[in-house]
Formats: sequence, structure tokens, C-alpha cells
Amino acid sequence: MAVYPIQPNLVVYFTDGATFGYPITLDSPTAILGSATLASDAAGNLVADVTSQCISANIRGGYNLLRGTFEATQATFRLIDPNGDWNPANTSSPYYGYLTPSRKIRFTATTATAGYFLFSGYISAYNYTYPKDQTTGFVDLVCTDAFRLLNLAGITTVAGTSAGQTTSARIANILDQVNFPSGMRSLQTGQTTVQADPGTTRTALAAIENCSFSEQGAFYMDGQGNATFKNRQTVSQAAGKATTRFANDGSGISYYNFLPAYDDKLIINQATINRVGGTAQTSSNAASVSKYFPHSVNYDNLVAQTDTDTANIAAIYVATRAETTQRVDALTLDLTTPNYSAGIAAALGFDYFSNVRFINIGQNGTQIDKTLQVVGIAHDVTPNSWKTTFTLSEPLVDGLILDSTVYGIIGTGVLSY
Repeated sequence: MAVYPIQPNLVVYFTDGATFGYPITLDSPTAILGSATLASDAAGNLVADVTSQCISANIRGGYNLLRGTFEATQATFRLIDPNGDWNPANTSSPYYGYLTPSRKIRFTATTATAGYFLFSGYISAYNYTYPKDQTTGFVDLVCTDAFRLLNLAGITTVAGTSAGQTTSARIANILDQVNFPSGMRSLQTGQTTVQADPGTTRTALAAIENCSFSEQGAFYMDGQGNATFKNRQTVSQAAGKATTRFANDGSGISYYNFLPAYDDKLIINQATINRVGGTAQTSSNAASVSKYFPHSVNYDNLVAQTDTDTANIAAIYVATRAETTQRVDALTLDLTTPNYSAGIAAALGFDYFSNVRFINIGQNGTQIDKTLQVVGIAHDVTPNSWKTTFTLSEPLVDGLILDSTVYGIIGTGVLSY
């Protein structure tokens, strides 16, 4: 399924058990020492490169702006199946007995200059179809990243925890509890401390998201399948990093389409935040309430250690979201555009919090000029097309960034905590 000048690669790993790690496969670009795991039995040696059978790939993931957390990246890969190998009922299939849920899968892309991990996750369903009057069937591999497994893992008391831990240390304890490989973690040191683990029944994912929200940081699975945690300072200061310019006037990378929006759905001008055993802390922006009417959120049972922490969360949450402007919610690139090496590098190489300067000159001379962050990425691939869509947003956590011409303006920028 080559899409010139990109070579995608889709590999399924039939290791024994729904473990989080990936087996080491010799001569494979995905066999990373210190990240992949040693397969434990014969099933671990069954690795299927199904790139030649794949006729479409759809991947999408990112931040839920209404919920305030990153969500699972989901993917569907359609395989053409002339021999019926992917029919779970076919006893003659070389994969018979291995086509079970939670098998590992990875989608990568290679150009002349670099390789990229775009999805690493687990197959949750094999949707096999044999269309009427057709001689060839196909299967849709429905997949989700490790968020799904973390959301299935119930926990109560978490071993090794204590009051006064950083958010990142607590997240590490939770990952230990569900045996998430230490080599597949990228956890920055948290800047908020948490209280003793509440010991309530919840999922591992819910417990981690509680820590991430208490930090006002970010937790997600990256393209390699690594559990990634960014602390509050990194999230806040990311807006001051290098910016890639996209424009329709020849001054930047061209784009295929964009989605403008101007509404009040993301406004938050009242926030009530409470921790376990704490007193509810409230922040309100009177000017925004008067202008837009109340837009309120409530978050309870955070593990943040003090009421000062929750008061800070309420304040920064409102300060970041009290106002609205014309937005650019999505930007789509067509990677089959001729002479598009810069666009391809951006589409395949961007991660969450990559910065975009978007410029659109309308037919009547109107102009949109926005500096935004990538908070969601989607790829839609067929043998003849590859489109990548970035979900864009203002910074998720505002902060005054020194020397920034956009976020370093006294009286306009927001002082974070």
C-alpha cells in the first residue's frame, strides 16, 4: 500500500497473552532494544507483516476539549483476504487459533529520509466480511491503543504509594500495578504532589487521569505505544516552542482544507474543583459570565494534596477558557501533493503540542492568522491517497512565556502557577 513517496508498514504480533510490550523481531524496524520485549513461546515468534494486504488505514486520537483529557487513539485497518486467512473460523488459516482479541499491532511509515511510528495498539475486533457476489473477502482490524487495556484493568489500593508523592511518581505506581513495561514509559517529573491513594475501586486509566488533571498536565500513548506524561510546565511552555507555518498565499506549507469555527462550546467561566477530603474551590470570571452567561464545570475527588492546589486548578482552568475567538478547529494536509516534502514531514512527524501558525487569505481579502497547537492527529490512508488532519487548539494551559510575541504580552498573557 505504498503512497508515493511514503511507504507504510503494518505488522501484527501474535504474542501469547495480552501483554503491553512488543516482541523483538530481528531485522524489523520496530524491534527496539530496551522497548520491545522478548517473546516467551512459539506464538511470540508469529509476526505477520500484512502491508501488502492492507487497502485502507484510518487512525485518530487526541485531546477531548470538552472533557479536559486525552482519549484513546483508535484505528481501523482493512485487509483484503483472498485466501480467507483472517477468517477466525478458517481452520486452514496459518493464523488459526491466534486470531483473538488484544493481539498487538503497529503501523509505521517510512520516507526517503526518516521513519515514523504512527500507531501502536491492540486489536479489539476482527470484523470479517464476505460480500455477496464477490470472490474475495476482507477483514477490518478494529484497534485501540493501551488506554483500552488500562481502562479494563480494575484497581483498588495501589502498592508503593504515599502522601506527598509527585503526580508522576503516583502514575508510575499505577502502571506498576498493571505491569505496564518500564521500558515503555516517558514520564516527566510532576510539579504537583498528591495525597495518599484513596483505595477506591476504579480503573487504572481513571486513576492516572485523576493525577494528570490534578497536575494540569497531559497523559497519552505516543505512536510507539509509550505511556507519556508531560508536566504542567511543559504543557504551558510548549506554546513558546518553534512554529511551523501553513498558508494559502505561498508563504508556508500549503494545505488541503481547514475547519473554521466561532461558537461558545469551549467557554468555561466558572469552575468548581474539589479534592478527596477537601473543601470545594471555585473560580469565576465575572466579565465572561456577563458576556456569555455562565458556562460551568465541576470536578470532584481529585488526589491533589491541598486546597491551594485545587484553587490553582480552578483559577487556571477559567483563565485559559473564559474567552472565545474565531477558531481553526482542524487543518487537513494532502500528502500526495507534488513536491510536498515539508508537508509530509509535518504530517508524519508532529506530536501533540506541536505548534502551527495558520494563515488563510479569503477571496474577499479577509484573513485568518492564528498560532495554535496540535491536540489531535488523524490519518486516512488508501493505496492512492493519504490525508492527515490535525485538531488544533489554543494552549490547553495558559502561561506567560517570556520572549514570545504571542504569549509573552504583559496584560494579555496569563500568569500560570
